[in-house]
Amino acid sequence: MSLIRNIVTLGGWTLISRGAGLVRELMMAAYLGAGPVADAFNVAFSLPNMFRRFFAEGAFNQAFVPLYAKKLEGGEDAEDFAQNAFSGLAGFLVLFSLIGTLAMPLLVWAMASGFVGDGRFDMAVDFGRITFCYIGFISLFALLSGILNAHGHFAEAGAVPVLMNLVFIAAMALAGWMGWDMGRTLAWTTPVTGLAQLGWTLYAARRIGFVPRLRLPRLTPDFRRLMVNMGPALLVGGVVQINLLVSRQVASGTEGAISWLVYADRLYQLPLGVVAIAVGTVLLPELSRRLRAGDAAGGREAFNRGTEFALLLTLPAAVALVVIARPITEVLYQRGLFDANDSAATALALAIYGLGLPAFVLHKALQPLFYAREDTRSPFRYALWSMAINAALAFGLMPWIGFSAAAWATTLSAWVMVAQLWWGARRLGDETKFDARFLSRLWRIAAASALMGAALWGGWALLQPLLEDRGTRILALIGLIGLGMASYAVAALALRAVRPADLKALRRSRSQR
Repeated sequence: MSLIRNIVTLGGWTLISRGAGLVRELMMAAYLGAGPVADAFNVAFSLPNMFRRFFAEGAFNQAFVPLYAKKLEGGEDAEDFAQNAFSGLAGFLVLFSLIGTLAMPLLVWAMASGFVGDGRFDMAVDFGRITFCYIGFISLFALLSGILNAHGHFAEAGAVPVLMNLVFIAAMALAGWMGWDMGRTLAWTTPVTGLAQLGWTLYAARRIGFVPRLRLPRLTPDFRRLMVNMGPALLVGGVVQINLLVSRQVASGTEGAISWLVYADRLYQLPLGVVAIAVGTVLLPELSRRLRAGDAAGGREAFNRGTEFALLLTLPAAVALVVIARPITEVLYQRGLFDANDSAATALALAIYGLGLPAFVLHKALQPLFYAREDTRSPFRYALWSMAINAALAFGLMPWIGFSAAAWATTLSAWVMVAQLWWGARRLGDETKFDARFLSRLWRIAAASALMGAALWGGWALLQPLLEDRGTRILALIGLIGLGMASYAVAALALRAVRPADLKALRRSRSQR
């Protein structure tokens, strides 16, 4: 229950953040639509975020957090290790930011070669040079978040992304009032949000006694071990980002397609961020500590309950994204410069991503099994196969189905990755196996989700006139979502996918905190 409580805490803050992020995206859709300025900014904004997931949240944190958590558990000098890692990452980021800014035309070409020859290319380069320094601020924030999470402080780091979205919302509102250029306003706001997030996390880290001090990094045995563990994880991150590049390249040949994929991505990232990222973030330090303490039974319990809880929330979300993708997209996005054609294309991408949502969640639950054992090589091998399948599907299907090939490739390759992780995890020990309770509840969760999907389909048909009316469509969508949530809750309790005793235990755990 302590594990679930931490997941709920982090997931709750992530839900607030993604809700604010959705408001940000709604405002961007209204101000920019899915036109050339939106495409250019989305590419520019994705570049520092791509490398941040590659270096910091990906390779660096996946290698750093298990080592740091084990040092805390063993009473070793975790402080010096963290200081050395912070200084090493900071020095690398300064150099990388300078190189990336100078090489921005090449980076934009690599991300969206379809922009070459029209105004989107120059705009993306211009915006990219403004936004790229964001990678430094947000990567150091990611490292400090790993330190906070290892100490069990999940709320402090989880709350910070809310700040980023609020700054963006305020900037767009001000730009609209003052008549500023919206694309350039968004570009300049990006590094400001990075500074704000880093500043808040530095304050939170100071409260637990960690005050970063920049120094020349020392090649200690622990630092060398960190670099060795980072190698395969870095390659895994590279594979993931190559998949992203493939998607952008496939979409860049169709004007508006990058924005359609981005807007769909924002919607499916809501349940993904709330559940999957929270589960993965909490499981990694938890499993690392359990392994250091030799607690195999506790490790298995943590893995099973975390995965069970993730699917309890994710499967119904996936069904909802597939069944009512169209009304969600029309009600939330279709206004201003975002027209009916944009809604239809975004809804198609959203439904396809929805089919892959359980895979993305299982990926986040299975991967810590390897990283907690400092095994970064196996996920790299699996990621290579996933990358090859992603590229083959994206480019192979593009002539037949257009931009949606990128979404299909992402979803199908994610399932391939999960299958490999599951098969590979079987050799890691008993704590990686699904227990009887998980297997018993899995089919119940799936059945409850299917019943909810039928209720949503019927509710959509009944509420169709209200969903099309501008005066009532928001309330109608809220009612439709409420119907889905209520039907799932009733079905889950009736099928015993979740039991009242579980909820009581969670409340007791929270009250004892």
